[in-house]
Amino acid sequence: MHETKLSSYMACMSLVLTVMLPGIVLANAPTPGAMQSGSLLMRMSEGYSRAPLLNTDVSININGLVARVSVMQEFRNEAEEWVEGIYVFPLPDEAAVDHMRLYVGDRFIEGEIREKEQARKEYEQAKQAGKKTSLVEQQRANLFTTSVANIGPGETVIVEIEYLEDIRYDDGSFSLRFPMTLTPRYIPGEALSDRQGSGWSPDTALVQDASLITPPMAAVSRGHRASLQASLNAGMPLEIIASRYHPVNIAETSGQYLVTLAAGQIAMDHDFELLWRPVPSAAPRALAFAETIDGEPHYLLMVMPPDSGELSSARLPREMIFVIDTSGSMHGVSIEQAKQALRRALDGLQPGDQFNVIEFNSYPNMLFADSVPATAGNISMAQNFVRMLQANGGTEMASALRYALRTPPPESYLRQLIFITDGAVGNEEGLFELINARLGSARLFTVGIGSAPNSWFMRKAAETGRGTFTTISALHEVGEKMDRLFRKLENPQVTNIDIQWPSSAIVDSYPAIVPDLYLGEPISVRVKASGPFRPGDSIRIAGDSTAGAWARDVMLTIDTQSPGVGALWARARIADLLDKQRRGADVDQTRTTIVQTALAHHLVSKYTSLIAIDKTPARLAGDPLLSERVPNLMPHGQSGAAIFGFPATATNAPMLRLTGALTLLAALLLLTMSTLQRKVSHGPAR
Repeated sequence: MHETKLSSYMACMSLVLTVMLPGIVLANAPTPGAMQSGSLLMRMSEGYSRAPLLNTDVSININGLVARVSVMQEFRNEAEEWVEGIYVFPLPDEAAVDHMRLYVGDRFIEGEIREKEQARKEYEQAKQAGKKTSLVEQQRANLFTTSVANIGPGETVIVEIEYLEDIRYDDGSFSLRFPMTLTPRYIPGEALSDRQGSGWSPDTALVQDASLITPPMAAVSRGHRASLQASLNAGMPLEIIASRYHPVNIAETSGQYLVTLAAGQIAMDHDFELLWRPVPSAAPRALAFAETIDGEPHYLLMVMPPDSGELSSARLPREMIFVIDTSGSMHGVSIEQAKQALRRALDGLQPGDQFNVIEFNSYPNMLFADSVPATAGNISMAQNFVRMLQANGGTEMASALRYALRTPPPESYLRQLIFITDGAVGNEEGLFELINARLGSARLFTVGIGSAPNSWFMRKAAETGRGTFTTISALHEVGEKMDRLFRKLENPQVTNIDIQWPSSAIVDSYPAIVPDLYLGEPISVRVKASGPFRPGDSIRIAGDSTAGAWARDVMLTIDTQSPGVGALWARARIADLLDKQRRGADVDQTRTTIVQTALAHHLVSKYTSLIAIDKTPARLAGDPLLSERVPNLMPHGQSGAAIFGFPATATNAPMLRLTGALTLLAALLLLTMSTLQRKVSHGPAR
């Protein structure tokens, strides 16, 4: 009888758990009205009527390997109050931002470069004085903030930002990508009590500036339209010129091309990518550009790697570890792109290879306990595993990397990690440190997924891991790009690359350590020399391959000046200094050198900002000033509900609340069972 009572009580408690848990989840699940990540949707719904509307005009001028881009951000205040607009936005991760102008009516104020703290101080003083002022700050290498203060009721203010960028070359094609929006970042770590900004996430112990990089996101907007035109002077006849994701019109005049959007304006929810391919006979083997600044020559060099036919076809057996992101930010089109890419990769495995698959969101999940041979049966199991994957939860990327690298590779195998993700994380620095510490002799290849991936993280992770970075933004290009990636993985790389400069010049070149070379990807080097190269001078690029030593000589014959090359060298030098800082170099010393370099070349950096101030006050000191964050559009194909819903990608608070509730209920159940068990053991009181 006592056992019956105990069983009945346990069944009753199970029913309580079954009934209560949905209530707990529902009560704590984020909703548009009351969710913690939460407050961003509330702020958005309140702010639609008064937050400044934003539209953008982009003008791109491409000459050879260098592009100068102008981004005109138009802020319109439709409220009845004075407003400060704050807009967090992406730029290419290697952009050298060197100009800013604030347009007020028919006048403009040229921005000036300052140390970051000084620029912020001047901005706050001008804001309080009622003067129109704008500030451009860097939060990440590919994430910037424009702040515009004292926009009057019904007024439009324009901020123009200019940057330089070198062109990417891969597998016979040049390309340039302009980011339109950003994927909300996952923010791990315990929340801190203080905030630097007003983003939807608090600052945390692992992402101490989280509140500065988590702008509100909007599913729809009356603004957020972009116009774009590109002028292209490739310096060689072209076989193809095209836009990957947006219809364009193309006009040619004397070998120069003008590219415009066919629709006139587009929604800012999908990155724009332009590509062009030279006719085969004009495909370059080496390109060199120069700019002299204050008597100091700067060079931008690109040298193609050896063709596959120049190298041995010898092939090392590989251990391939595929890591796929299944977090909430991958919901929708992104997870389908990722799954299709991974299934394509599994089909590319060769006899003699070993492999494993790890999927991760809030937690990692490994298909096999250890890597297994690439047999038909094992590949079939992996294909079925991938087919069932769904996107939800957080982006605990660090745990997935630790999982993948927890054991050394099998003896005589080359370990290659293929990391498929949108890179929507805020703790990039910690992940770079983890890769640098754990990767060893392995190589890391990143595949960026979605219409607005975190390209800086993806490129830098691959660079740290001595691999390559591939972007996939549409289902129709999965096959093409994964096949190209596998050609790189399967073809011998050139390692231990060394560049030998003419003895007449002392050079400061970046990257200081040239990464491994893969089929179709060139060496790109930015150089400042102590003096100009002499006629007939050449450089030698040498390295090791599976066939033995490889070398190529490149003549340095540069007759014309290419404005912007010096700024690109400075941008590369700053990135190299930050890499050294990450690896343990003295922070104060590297900071001083970065500030000196950025001020000399008028560049926005981690420690410098651009500030523009109109001298005439526009708002009376007593009039109130509202501060409003301008939202970004959700990337095309992504779901705000999946990212900010339960479980949230942006915060683990709902999971923690659920875990706490489960723990309390389990304790209550154990206590009740223990009490009842004692009564059963001792019998009823007499």
